[in-house]
Amino acid sequence: MKPRSLARRFASYFVRGLIVTAPVALTVYICWWLISTVDGMLDIGVPGAGVLAAFLIVTLVGVLASGLVTRTLVDVIDQVLERLPFVRLLYTSAKDLLNAFVGEHRKFNRGVRVEFGNSDTHVLGFVTADALEHLGMAGYVAVYVPQSYNFAANLILVRAEKVVPLAIESSELMAFIVSGGVSRSAETARKA
Repeated sequence: MKPRSLARRFASYFVRGLIVTAPVALTVYICWWLISTVDGMLDIGVPGAGVLAAFLIVTLVGVLASGLVTRTLVDVIDQVLERLPFVRLLYTSAKDLLNAFVGEHRKFNRGVRVEFGNSDTHVLGFVTADALEHLGMAGYVAVYVPQSYNFAANLILVRAEKVVPLAIESSELMAFIVSGGVSRSAETARKA
């Protein structure tokens, strides 16, 4: 065997190994970091107990926030946080983003395709507002366009007739967009 072909084979095996191990290692590292961070904040002394305690605390707050008396307290806290100058920006942004994904008024549940520029170019996104009259843009809708490999996005305003609904689960569409189009979830959904 020639040294050059041996080097190519070695490089090929290395790349394959990297493709297999890198996502696993990154996932394990991020999970370990999250668990360590939460454990460090609660400092219980048993690895993973902090995450369990945080889960139980959040669940308990959810139970309490569902009661009539505590719901009023939650509303008061909400109003106070929304009035504080700098805190308001952080609090309302985090609250709105979380509610958009998992709240009672989810916004990322209507995946669409929109013509962009010429008719051969399209962007994928989610309709987040059906009416923009308050902006002086009657007949337009707001479309949230996540960016690939990033936790940022763009909001584009387009004529409602340019928006084409997609027959795909929102979570699959988000995975497809964020992965830069390489996610297999959208492919799997089409075959089902």
